[in-house]
Amino acid sequence: MTTQTIQTNADFLSQQNLRESSARSYPQRLPVAIKEAQGIFVKDIDNKTYYDCLAGAGTLALGHNHPVTIDAMQDTLNSQLPLHTLDLTTPVKERFVDELFHHLPARLQANGRIHFCGPTGADAVEAALKIAKTATGNSSLLAFQGGYHGSTHGTMSISGALAPKEKVNGLIPHVHFLPYPYDYRCPFGIGGETGEDLGLHYIEQLLDDPESGVLPPAAMIVEIVQGEGGSIPASTRWLKEIRRITKERQIPLIIDEIQTGIGRTGKMFAFEHADIEPDILVLSKAIGGSLPLSVMIYDNSLDTWEPGAHIGTFRGNQLAMAAGTETIKFIADNGIPDHVDSIGHQVQKGLQQLQDQDPHIGDVRGRGLMIGIEIVNPKKYPSSSGAYPPLPELASAIQRACFERGLILEVGGRFGATIRLLPPLILTDEQAHDILMIFEDAFNTAVQSFNVKER
Repeated sequence: MTTQTIQTNADFLSQQNLRESSARSYPQRLPVAIKEAQGIFVKDIDNKTYYDCLAGAGTLALGHNHPVTIDAMQDTLNSQLPLHTLDLTTPVKERFVDELFHHLPARLQANGRIHFCGPTGADAVEAALKIAKTATGNSSLLAFQGGYHGSTHGTMSISGALAPKEKVNGLIPHVHFLPYPYDYRCPFGIGGETGEDLGLHYIEQLLDDPESGVLPPAAMIVEIVQGEGGSIPASTRWLKEIRRITKERQIPLIIDEIQTGIGRTGKMFAFEHADIEPDILVLSKAIGGSLPLSVMIYDNSLDTWEPGAHIGTFRGNQLAMAAGTETIKFIADNGIPDHVDSIGHQVQKGLQQLQDQDPHIGDVRGRGLMIGIEIVNPKKYPSSSGAYPPLPELASAIQRACFERGLILEVGGRFGATIRLLPPLILTDEQAHDILMIFEDAFNTAVQSFNVKER
């Protein structure tokens, strides 16, 4: 079979199966070959149209082929500017830095340095780990259970998921995992502020105990909303305490905003919800206007490394910088974060109404348009905190039913039991209503089918 003879969705998928790595992920659950895309919609080879609530894992902040990003790319292509410059500067690059810094907190604007990394967010996290170790001279790292920071050797080492690590030996040492405030499945079986307080006390005790076994850390890394971990938001109260704990002990705080940054949670940066600031900020996904780009911004007191300490061939992606500048500007100038906050509450409210009707939805959570729906088995005994066991088989069935009805969404979180919604930030009220209707129909059908099989 040649590309010229491929005619149908099934043909493309068959060809992909023959030639691509077995490590590919999304096609395993979303068997589609896309030929067109605009806004929130994608069309496959068989001319079926889908709502895309995956949106490049949050990369497509303005959806597919938004005029703002397309015009920025075309203007750059027509200007005869270089498309690739390593880390040499250009007018395009300086405009990008101006626009990005304009939206940072005042202190980080004044004292921040930016480092352009390789095209993935994971590379920016790698850079953050390296500069923290260089600046502090320490080697220990503090990360959180359920966190996800990438799939490179280093970022896998500081991520919570066990399955990807099982066959990869020799991950970086001295990584210590701390309890994250996962309210529905509180690690202490309590939940609420009491559960948060226990976790915070544990962290402080660990850091101050001379026999804790943990050497002085180079950094702590945290997500404001755990994405791959299941769209789990940390409370502003907890985040303020984490910032206090790290600041008092002079531990650099790395905030990973690869998925949350640039409006996704209802603020330009998710850390703004808690009125805190990072020592190191990691950004990717939305900042490239749909193209590969990642940066690290850090306090200049940490700027102790040497030229060439972290390099990468494709850190000078001019098209991404041009598209990213206009994306950030559009999001800020058009009040998109406020819109995201409003419509995110609307979507969560609709899902909570469905939760009230069926106990297979154990939890609806998130912030802005980063929403998780945890699917559980209410026929089993709940935990001490009232959480029912996860039911990943039903979550997968709901995902398939949604896909059949023209809705693309992802499943993640503990045991793969959380359905995740990451639509473009320009989601309209009408589109949100349609998505909720499709989801409700798919959910009810999947639950009925699942109940029949269990009899």
